[in-house]
Amino acid sequence: MDIQHLVDRLEDLIDEGRHMPFSKFTMIDEERALEIIDQMRISIPEEIEKAARVLAQRDRILAQANEEAARLIQIARERGDQIIDREATVQAASSRAANIVEGAKMEAEDIMAGADTYVLDSLNDLDQKLSKLLTIVRNGINEVNQKASEHPQPSKAQVITQPAQNRLAAPQPVEVKTDSGDRR
Repeated sequence: MDIQHLVDRLEDLIDEGRHMPFSKFTMIDEERALEIIDQMRISIPEEIEKAARVLAQRDRILAQANEEAARLIQIARERGDQIIDREATVQAASSRAANIVEGAKMEAEDIMAGADTYVLDSLNDLDQKLSKLLTIVRNGINEVNQKASEHPQPSKAQVITQPAQNRLAAPQPVEVKTDSGDRR
């Protein structure tokens, strides 16, 4: 029986008892009171055992909950560390990538500047060579014009009738003056 029910029965027995006038005493049925007390003695160890089982179960559940909480905290810490490691790796990779891109841009700019310088130098050199050649060509044309004015030119008929060997003969070297005073 439940101890609470037995306590309620004992209380009802006392309430049903006869009160003694001018005192705090109440007369109750002794046999019924002793019967309830005997049932209480039997029930109390059972209740204590139930309470002990409940306490043991509570302690076991609390221990499991603490273990589970500790496990979850450890997992959360490990995941946090992994996230931090990943974040650090991502930041390092981003930084390295930015450095590589910046280095590539600088190298590309250097290459472009070098290419521009090379092209400009090559074009300037070509311009100087072409200017010299143009001067040589003009000097040659002037010399040929001077010689042509000094010697009369044959008519077309004379040029056509000349033997082929004479027309194909190697041209004679011409002396040309350049800007630098060299003769060719």
